[in-house]
Amino acid sequence: MSRLGKFVDTLEENIIAGILALMTIVTFTQVVARYGFNSGWGGALEFTRVLFAWLILFGMSYGIKIGAHLGVDAFIRLFPKPVFRVFAVFGALATFLYAAILFDAAWFGALLGLENRGSTGGAWTYVAKFYKLPIGMEDLKYPAWVQEMFGVKERVPRWIPYSILPIGLALLAFRSLQGCWLILTGKKESLIAAHEAEELVEENRDALKD
Repeated sequence: MSRLGKFVDTLEENIIAGILALMTIVTFTQVVARYGFNSGWGGALEFTRVLFAWLILFGMSYGIKIGAHLGVDAFIRLFPKPVFRVFAVFGALATFLYAAILFDAAWFGALLGLENRGSTGGAWTYVAKFYKLPIGMEDLKYPAWVQEMFGVKERVPRWIPYSILPIGLALLAFRSLQGCWLILTGKKESLIAAHEAEELVEENRDALKD
């Protein structure tokens, strides 16, 4: 679990850093090209939107890892610590269930006897459908040399940017289980950082005295 956790840590951090760098580079070069040379890349806006979506979905799991998700725990903190820990574990398991259902809802529908009532699955099924359909992105296109070398169609297939949906949800599920284990072993209090505002107030208590 420790080795897997370290691998996921490195993976998330490197990908998030790469996405931020790419967004910055693309946006900067587009501004220079547009205002300096009256030109630009037609797919830049769509590419940036895709990168931003990837950043958000990677950020879901990474936010659990660094304790950056905000939450309201004023009520459950009224209970003794053992009871509070039960609530924290429940929250972690609920987050895992949320990720598991969105990843593939077929098992949940079968569990409830709803498999024949129009259930279309989850993110995995959604991306799999686009993989089978020849639908491309609106503006994202392969460079001419890529088309010639690999014999691919002009537009980037839609399933490629959409693949972040099951990947992000799988990482969220992993982080939820990891957080649940850390809470049970006493290494973590909860998944959320509910007292960030209180800490800021405490840090700046004397800021206005002067």
